[in-house]
Amino acid sequence: MTGPRRKARAIALQALYEVDTTRHEVDGVLRRLLTEGNLSEDNNAFVRHLVSQVLQHRGEIDRNIQQFAPAWPVEQLLVIDRNILRLAISEILFDNIVTVKIAINEAVELAKKFGGESSSKFVNGVLGSVSALAKR
Repeated sequence: MTGPRRKARAIALQALYEVDTTRHEVDGVLRRLLTEGNLSEDNNAFVRHLVSQVLQHRGEIDRNIQQFAPAWPVEQLLVIDRNILRLAISEILFDNIVTVKIAINEAVELAKKFGGESSSKFVNGVLGSVSALAKR
């Protein structure tokens, strides 16, 4: 069974995915997903925080992805992998809410659930490199 924070991260991932692949406004996407998600107010705020943080820092996050996965241009990554990485890198570089280890573990679990066959290994590898940079 997954906890409420993992469910919140999954909803944040869904929002990022939808915003990335459509022209839908983030506020409307979040309103709909949070209504359907049945989370506590605290976890609704957590989802909003995660999505906002990723969107605010997307350029820097994408530069990190490009640096640590140079064989894969960011726009050519699977949309789900790209947004899992964005979410986790955001937590690693811009938050002190969870440890780096937890951020990576949560991202790997999301990749296992939503990604392709090799997504979890790819996500783990990129995030391992990002976390080494973050510890400097």
